[in-house]
Amino acid sequence: MKQSVLILCTGNSCRSQMAEGFLRSFDSELDVFSAGTNPAEAVHPLAVRVMREEWIDIGGCRPKSVEEFTSRPFDWVVTVCSGAKESCPVFTGKVKHRVHIGFDDPAEAEGSREEVLAVFRRVRDEIREGFRSFYNAMQTGG
Repeated sequence: MKQSVLILCTGNSCRSQMAEGFLRSFDSELDVFSAGTNPAEAVHPLAVRVMREEWIDIGGCRPKSVEEFTSRPFDWVVTVCSGAKESCPVFTGKVKHRVHIGFDDPAEAEGSREEVLAVFRRVRDEIREGFRSFYNAMQTGG
């Protein structure tokens, strides 16, 4: 049975977009979406860049508002905010399972271009591992 997943964060420009890209790459049969409570103007260019290094293109994606999805039921809603600096969004629609997998917001990184890029790569790798574990747990019913 095809499962549906909504990944939520604040801006829908980095973490949730990367997580959506990874989940789609793990299983093309999944119905995967991402959204934010306060969507940014565009997907962050460094998120696009570091995902291309993983052979995943999120360059054609756009930040979306969670409001676009509230009338649709989901099997899983996953929040990816870090928690310390942000309030995690709440999905008010119908959902079977709620999960939180927190990550730092790479868009908040400061320093030289290489230092910021290093943060994007670290967060990307953490998202890949976190969502690989999540995907594996989904497959075993956990």
